[in-house]
Parts: sequence; structure tokens; C-alpha cells
Amino acid sequence: MLKMIGVETFYGKIKALHGVSLAVKAGQLVCILGANGAGKTTILKTICGALEPQKGTVVFSGQDITAWQPDKTAKQGMGHVPEGREVFPFLTVKENLEMGAYSRKGKNEIDADLEMVFHYFPDLKNKINLQAVLLSGGQQQRVALARAMAPRPDILLLDEPFSSMDSELREQLAREVRHLLRRDGITAIMVTHDQHEAFAMADQIGVLGNGKLLQWGNGYDLYHRPSSRFVADFIGQGVLIPGEIIDDNKISTELGIVSGKMT
Repeated sequence: MLKMIGVETFYGKIKALHGVSLAVKAGQLVCILGANGAGKTTILKTICGALEPQKGTVVFSGQDITAWQPDKTAKQGMGHVPEGREVFPFLTVKENLEMGAYSRKGKNEIDADLEMVFHYFPDLKNKINLQAVLLSGGQQQRVALARAMAPRPDILLLDEPFSSMDSELREQLAREVRHLLRRDGITAIMVTHDQHEAFAMADQIGVLGNGKLLQWGNGYDLYHRPSSRFVADFIGQGVLIPGEIIDDNKISTELGIVSGKMT
């Protein structure tokens, strides 16, 4: 569905992405995990065409889209949920959803898109005529997600979609959105700084640090087999202690000798 090959993106003279390569299969749910300033949003902007990389290639559905620009067709086939919900507060829920559906022409097609949205988010149907400003934060986020999904994109790009919520609601909505995307086979790329959110949502997770993709794998591998000290420190809630390898199955530490299979 999507490939980035050796992508380097700059802001002026500052390199934001350092040779990033990744591949996302159709139907896969992928998360890019990293701290603020790691380059997560830059990856999404590079994918959707808002930024053009100085080096590397971006391929979407078999087509080279590296040089696409925002005023052309870079976003065709892509749905985007930016950070901060971005609903139109004084428009009704229906009017917000129609703004997403209007990328397709014809009333019958728009009505079909809206019915699909209510299939995803049935709780919105009872609030269809309410102004978005009257909804809770979680409900507004559902509207933003539903609006991006209304045109039935080939791939959904999610930029910190739950960042404005408390941790419990973030994980709940992440699991809910995962269920919806998985049920209908929608491909999605989400970026976040929250590892719990990433583990609840994604099939594959990429850890990003200072514009470099440091490790790519499932949650189990990232947690149990980190590729570097940075990844080990960033993932999980452990404490790092120095140690010396004695042989293939033993490490000498300040707490004594630790034995076990090392992979």
C-alpha cells in the first residue's frame, strides 16, 4: 500500500528525517511512536504531499508520489485527522460530516457515505443536528475521525488523534478505532508519543528518535527485544542497570549474576 525508501526531509537547513524507510501493507494498522520533535508529523506531511523530501522516494498504491504537491492530487485516496480534533465547532455534526463526504459528488453518494459513517459511529446519529461545540471532547474526536473516513479513503493518516484526552479515554478510543478499522480492512498510519496508545492500536510500531527510524516491529519485540538502549529506555517502564556479559547465558550486574537465554 505504502512505501518510504530512504526519505530525507528538511525544514530549511535543518534535517527532520534521516533516511527513513518503511513499508505498510494493505489493511495494516501502523504506529510511529516517538517523543515531541522526533519527526512524527513530518512523516505524515511527507506522505500526504504537504512536504516534499529532498531525498528518497514515497510510493502509494504502486505510484511514485514523491513530488506531489498539496495543490495537486497528493491527498487523493488519503484521509487525514490532524492533531487537535479540527472540527468546525459551530457547524452541526451532519454539516461537519458532509464536508468530508463532499469529496465525492452527488447526493446519493453523499448519503451513502453518511450511512457508512453511522455504521462506524452509531452514537453520532442521535446527535446529527447538534452543533459540534456542544459535544464532549471524545465525541468531537469521533466526528473528526468520521469526517476523515466519510470519503472512504484507501489509507487513513492519524496525527496524535487522542492527544487532547485523558489517558483512560485515549486507550479506550484507540481500541475502539482499531476495532472499526480492522473490521473493515482500512489501512491506517497513526503517530503518537504515547506508547500505551500505540500498543492498543497498532499491528506494527516504528520507534522514531531525532528523525531516525530506530526499530520496526510488533509490540512484543519492541518491549522484550529492543534494538538499542534508546528504544529500551523509551518503551516500557523499566530501569536500566549496567552489566557485563560473562558468557552466552549470564550477565554480571550490581544485583548479582542474571542467567537466562539472550536473543
